[in-house]
Formats: sequence, C-alpha cells, structure tokens
Amino acid sequence: MDKLHFSPETPFGIALYPYFEKVYEAVVGKPASSFSFTPGVTPLSTVNEVVASCITYFVVIFGGRYLMTQFPPFRLQALFQLHNFLLTIVSGILLVLMVEQIFPKIYHHGFLYAVCSNDAWTQPLELLYYLNYLVKYWELIDTVFLVAKKKKLEFLHYYHHSLTMVLCFSQLGGKTAVSWVPITLNLTVHVLMYYYYFRTAAGHKIWWKKYLTTMQITQFIIDLFVIYFCTYTYFAYTYWPHLPNMGSCAGTEASALFGCALLSSYLFLFINFYRLTYQKSKAILKQRAQEAKSSAPVKKSKKI
Repeated sequence: MDKLHFSPETPFGIALYPYFEKVYEAVVGKPASSFSFTPGVTPLSTVNEVVASCITYFVVIFGGRYLMTQFPPFRLQALFQLHNFLLTIVSGILLVLMVEQIFPKIYHHGFLYAVCSNDAWTQPLELLYYLNYLVKYWELIDTVFLVAKKKKLEFLHYYHHSLTMVLCFSQLGGKTAVSWVPITLNLTVHVLMYYYYFRTAAGHKIWWKKYLTTMQITQFIIDLFVIYFCTYTYFAYTYWPHLPNMGSCAGTEASALFGCALLSSYLFLFINFYRLTYQKSKAILKQRAQEAKSSAPVKKSKKI
C-alpha cells in the first residue's frame, strides 16, 4: 500500500479519484474521463424528464398516502436502515472526492477563482455533480418510507426533496462554478442526517437531532452569502460596471437567479420549521412543569 503523502493535490494523503475512476469504468463500461453532461443524451438531462420525475413523485406519495388509509403502517425497519446506511456511505464518498478536487483550486488560485472562474468547472467535478444529482432521485425514496409508515407529510419535506433535484439539474445545465459550495455543505449535512436515521431506526437514542436542523439553517446562510456574492459580482460586472465588483462569474443568469430564489426559500422554511418544532416543544415542556408545580400538594406546617 502507498505511503500517505499529504499535499494540496492529495489532502487525504492518497489520490482517491483514480480509485473512483476504476470503479466507475468497471460499472459503466466507459472511462470516467469520457463523461460529459449533454442534454438529450445523458440520462435525466432534459426539462421534460425532470418535470415528469416531479409529477411521478407527487403522484406516488399522495396517491400512496390515499391508498395507505386502507392498510396499517408498514415497519420496513431493515429496508429503512439499509437505505440510510447506503446514503450515508455514498454521501461521504462524494464529499471526499469533491473536496479532493476543490482543495487544490482554492490552495493554488484562491477562493474567488474556485467559485467564479470558468476553469474551476472541470470534467471530474461535472461527473461528481451529476452523480450527486442522481442521488437526489434516490433520496426521494425517503418520502416513500414516510408514506408506507403512515407518517405525517410535511410541506417542507416534499418541497425540499423535489426542488433540490431540480436545483441540481439547473446548476449542471448552467455550469455554475460555485455549485461545489452548496453541494459539499449539503453532503456534509446528509452524512450526519442519514447516519442519524440509520441509528434511530435500530432503536438508538441520539441526542443531537435538534442540531441537525441548526446545521441545515447554517448551511443555507453560508450558501446564500456565497451565491449572492457571485450573482451580484456577475450582474454588476456585466450590466453595471460602475458598481464595485470582483469581475464576472461562471454560470448562466437563469441558473444563478433560480439558485438564489430557491435557497432563500429553504432558509425561511427551515427557520420556521425550527421555530414550530423546537420552540413549541420547549414551551409545552415549560407549561407542563408549571402545571405540575401548581398541582403539587402543599405541605402543612406543624403547629407549635
């Protein structure tokens, strides 16, 4: 086995992408270097396919919820554990492969280059972005489990799951260099989130569920700070050069504006979810404690 050698090109001590290329070629039958996201050629690369997928998703979950009124909830514990375990592993693999690709760019050229330069959109990253996009289809099964278990379907859940898939598609088509920022942060959260669901499905009590939502909110704040900056500097440079700017930024205008709008909505929805879920629970516990205190029998003092 090769000795560990840490450098900007190998931040984990060894070059991981060559191993990924071997696995990719063994599975797909083509070298990883031959991949190119081509609308109409690459699977799930057209607007019609994405729209059809979204419609199918909503038909399945809402139709399934209606059908499940006739049946008791399914447990599906083993399948649910396997689903979450595999998503934990796959998310972790994609995360480290992306970090390996991005870190040298930041180290050698700086953060601005990594989020704005046309050269920062490379063929290996495009392939990893595409695989991450495909994982978003896999993650739709999360909702199918909720339906089968007869759990409540929150608007935030199916809104976030379906439109994150659309977001990944739009950024692939738009070739936005900043894509790695929301993707790597999302993968980091998902490694922890799917690990959490894997453990709790086995009956373990995990104390940090609340902090997952906090991490998601923090993720969107960072996302918005970076993509708002990239969008602003692009539009200022292109249309209002008299305004202070850092030059142009790679990506189409439509993909940039859609990303800003969608991630902004995520931030507000997750903050609202946090407020309703945790602050409400805290208020209920406080009220119960007060009720218990007021209903406790009063000890009579002894007369002397």
